[in-house]
Amino acid sequence: MKSKRPTISDVAAAAGVGAATVDRVLNGRARVKPETARRILQAAEAINYRAANILRERVKEVEQQQKLGFLLLKQSCLFYQGLGRELKHASVQAGHQPVLTYMEDLRPDVLAAALDALAGKVDAVALPVADHPQIRQVVRALYERDIPVVTIVSDLGTAERMGFVGLDSRMAGRTAGWAVARLSQKPGKVGILLSSHRYACQDTCEVSFRSYFREKAQDFHVVEALISLEEPRLAQEGTLELLELHPDLVAIYVTGGGVEGVIDALRSSPRAQEITVVCNELTDLTRQALADGIVDLVISHPLPALAEKTVDMMVRAIGAGKGFRPEMVTLPFELFTAENIEPTGC
Repeated sequence: MKSKRPTISDVAAAAGVGAATVDRVLNGRARVKPETARRILQAAEAINYRAANILRERVKEVEQQQKLGFLLLKQSCLFYQGLGRELKHASVQAGHQPVLTYMEDLRPDVLAAALDALAGKVDAVALPVADHPQIRQVVRALYERDIPVVTIVSDLGTAERMGFVGLDSRMAGRTAGWAVARLSQKPGKVGILLSSHRYACQDTCEVSFRSYFREKAQDFHVVEALISLEEPRLAQEGTLELLELHPDLVAIYVTGGGVEGVIDALRSSPRAQEITVVCNELTDLTRQALADGIVDLVISHPLPALAEKTVDMMVRAIGAGKGFRPEMVTLPFELFTAENIEPTGC
């Protein structure tokens, strides 16, 4: 009498999953988590399942290509266009499939819903995010569903996110303060523009910027911050307001989005050459503003390194599941002036 050959049901029982899950792995019918696929393979090999070789190849496929989701802010922003390109490139180079979504509506409830929707299509998500209760709630829910969330550029105050990749915002803010104090023609009032205090990176930049002047340059006065909400129009209006209200304004620090509006406002002002301007992120726009003397210093993320570190962290977090220990990857920022920029395309 021949012994009964192990069936899919036997593999499922040995692996502690349903028969449908084994079938999905065996036939590549739908996405299955790498750790689940590996457990099924181990169970199949242990009971000498006849299709273990096929399962082994399927597991390799699952491990080799993950769907990596990236939820980025406004596509009209040159910084996020560049970041999106680098994230796509890093994902493909690592053998994974990038899935990018850009958000024009930045209200927390809309972002939270978009994050939840994207997470249902991918194996892990990375995003720059405002630190808001609705978004933290979604991140916690995704953690329970074993979908890793990695924050980039700006961090989130919840232990359930799997890690952060970005700059040391405290160091960036103090460097901006040092630059303003050294480059300004004379002491005076200093304006500062933020997208929102909900972005932890910008909030920290402002605090550190102010602390530099309290400690090292007390003859300058940093006025109340203006909020741009990542909108160039609001940033332009805010800059014009600063110039009108403060005849003794000597500098402006732009910590986040909306720098396009700041540059437009200064181009139309006869006082542009009197104002020291420090902003974040080297793009074609800020590169030209440096060359034209509108902007004096750009503090920028190294985008290729940011993308590579993000993809690496996401993939490792997928494989480790809840056993992944959250990581903080701090990248050295790049500094650009009119003297060290290269022409576009070089």
